[in-house]
Amino acid sequence: MITVEQIEMAHPLYKQEQELRNRILLRPIGLPDHGWEMDDHKAWHFVAVEGDRVVGCVILVPLQDGVAQLKQMAVETGNQSRGIGRLLVDALLAFARTRQLQEIICHARDTAIPFYIKNGFEIYDEPFVEVGVPHHHMRIFL
Repeated sequence: MITVEQIEMAHPLYKQEQELRNRILLRPIGLPDHGWEMDDHKAWHFVAVEGDRVVGCVILVPLQDGVAQLKQMAVETGNQSRGIGRLLVDALLAFARTRQLQEIICHARDTAIPFYIKNGFEIYDEPFVEVGVPHHHMRIFL
């Protein structure tokens, strides 16, 4: 059974979250490990756990005026298409509502756009390139 937990950086599962993000998001596009952890200290961290193993993760970074950014969404390659991403997004959005956030934004790689649309996000603004990869601005209003 897969559960979603909100964790802090001091939690033992944080190291697994870091490794998953490095392996799924950074290494495939040639970025150094830990290269995108600059917001970790102020972010809310969510991990999908099966047994004692992190199989998915996402962070939510508070910005300003009721807006936060979904970042660093990753699911183990062998566990994709099992609904883990949806569980993570559902937990993140439920948490955001308890914090009375009004809008969640994200920078979605082209390949992730169908996933985010299926989960209620919409594309806005112009496409752009981030870390050498085409992205789109996406958002959902709560």
